[in-house]
Amino acid sequence: MFLFGIKGKTVKELRKNRGLTARELAFILKIDTVEILKIDKMKLKDIPDPLKTKITPVLRGDDLDKIPWL
Repeated sequence: MFLFGIKGKTVKELRKNRGLTARELAFILKIDTVEILKIDKMKLKDIPDPLKTKITPVLRGDDLDKIPWL
């Protein structure tokens, strides 16, 4: 089975594509930086579900849709 899109990529790769550091991502998600560093090398599909639902919209860029001037 081939996974196209973001589920087959690592969190670090997706985070770097968005230009975020681990500290910035943790601040956005309101979790500890250590938690981000623990899952940094994991693929998005392998992350536990509660954390995946928090991190996916940020890494996908859904937060940019809320900017009023775009």
